[in-house]
Amino acid sequence: MIVTIALLAFATKAFASDDVKIPPEVTPSMRAACESDVRRLCISSNSTVETVRQCVMSKFLKLGRRCQYEIASAGFAP
Repeated sequence: MIVTIALLAFATKAFASDDVKIPPEVTPSMRAACESDVRRLCISSNSTVETVRQCVMSKFLKLGRRCQYEIASAGFAP
């Protein structure tokens, strides 16, 4: 799960900044399913990749079902 969370964190940073590219492990379906949840629950003005990763791990059960499903389908469920 740590890998996927880190990738989601990178992906989330990529949404905010075009300087960071989304890793290939973050599929379009994972991005579509998780972007709004990660932004809503885990992104603030001082977020870092590490804080976003920790947040997503700690709030996995608060993520939407689609996002949970995508993370679990990738083999990274807690």
